[in-house]
Amino acid sequence: MNSVLWELVELGGGLVTLRAARQVVPSWTLQSACRDSELVRVLPEVFVAAHLVGGRSGTPAISRLDPTLGHRAALAWAGGFGALSHLSALGVWGLRPPAVGDLVHLSTPASANLRTRPGVVVHRRRGLLMEPPHVVVRQGLTVTRLEQALVDSWPTMPPVERRAPVIRAVNQWLTTPERLGVALESTPKLTDRAAFRTLLTRLADGCRSPLEIWGHEHVFTGPGMPAFRRQMPVRVRRRTVYLDMFAERERVNIELDGATTHGDPRQREIDLRRDAQLASIGILVVRFAHRRLVHEADRIRQETLAILATRRTDAVGRADEGCLVLRAWAA
Repeated sequence: MNSVLWELVELGGGLVTLRAARQVVPSWTLQSACRDSELVRVLPEVFVAAHLVGGRSGTPAISRLDPTLGHRAALAWAGGFGALSHLSALGVWGLRPPAVGDLVHLSTPASANLRTRPGVVVHRRRGLLMEPPHVVVRQGLTVTRLEQALVDSWPTMPPVERRAPVIRAVNQWLTTPERLGVALESTPKLTDRAAFRTLLTRLADGCRSPLEIWGHEHVFTGPGMPAFRRQMPVRVRRRTVYLDMFAERERVNIELDGATTHGDPRQREIDLRRDAQLASIGILVVRFAHRRLVHEADRIRQETLAILATRRTDAVGRADEGCLVLRAWAA
């Protein structure tokens, strides 16, 4: 390959556009590199070093690139008139691992002259502007804002996978249920919109995992159950801990242990120390494991109601009691 052209390709991280190449070499130099299988045209006027294009030739060239390079190629093709969106944007936001072969999703203004091509899906959107707050630059890539990307991606994923990126985004403080609600309102015809709205309600209530949502919907609501305060901050020995589900009157904290937590000795030791610290300020910790919560919902509900009733009965004398921690591990 021409040395000047190769230097330009290296500066572009393996990628070069026709417009950039024409500024330093004649057009025939680029054509020669493609003819000699040194460069591969992955999109109109966008070329990539051949050694970076893997897989079988029967699939679109852009689908055979490393996802990050594929994203860069799509944005170079868009020429400033498109932003990564939908599942591609979730990959850039770190909420869904991208993989070789994934379609690249681009959102563009309705006036942009871009069309869907093999390996690239173009979403034309009225009112979209290629500037904040509609789009942002993350890791050097132009993407739609997180809330819009989560809403857009919802119907493109299998139902069992839809909630995880939304929950993760809220847990990582990347967004809030309220901001997601605003984005959802702007998409009234979204597939399975009611399920998205219910998820946002659960997150706003303080649920922070699928297990907590399950417990809220099947166990810890209804007659006799208090209005638990979720993710309640409590100061213990100069540090703040967050309680999963706190019954304030009874001073009972319900902790739901995930499927992987129960078998981890290190995590168990951390939990024991934390529970002992909470007991020192009169908070009773009750833990339920994943298996019991899913398979013994009715029994756990009865146990919880009995514990709460006992705590209410003993409320007067509880201040004089020693540290009390009840562990409700699965057998």
